Amino acid sequence: MPPRLLLLLLSCTVLLVACSHGNIKRVSEPAVSLQQISVASDGRWKVELRLQNYSTVSMVYDAVDLQVTVEGQPAGTLAGRPGFSIGPGAADVVTLDLTPTPTARMAVANALAGSGMLGYALKGKVTVTPVEGAQRSFEIDMHSTLSPAPGLTGVLR
Repeated sequence: MPPRLLLLLLSCTVLLVACSHGNIKRVSEPAVSLQQISVASDGRWKVELRLQNYSTVSMVYDAVDLQVTVEGQPAGTLAGRPGFSIGPGAADVVTLDLTPTPTARMAVANALAGSGMLGYALKGKVTVTPVEGAQRSFEIDMHSTLSPAPGLTGVLR
């Protein structure tokens, strides 16, 4: 086979392969974590919930329904309807109110007073709608920790 013909054939093959890998739309499980807990003077919490979109398309976060546990103690339910869109590979925060159980309040107070770590878990579901797609629910089972924020009274991050 002449070199020119081989080069032309190779170039056409590379071009066809490059064109066949268009913009792939992939819906991936979102990540959810507590970004911050702010304790109000009446003991209620303002919880900043971080929503991370790992999909290759924008997703509308329709609803969150999560059981919160701190230091192994049930704290309550974080439920809300954010209703906003998060772009591919991006994150955003929704602030939700939570009236914690007395045992959860004590666990947070101990972490704040002792400048220690606070272990937490989120378990439940997040409902999202991908752009040009059908609504889907994802099960969440996440464990992490928060620490007192230096200089901010009553705040864990």
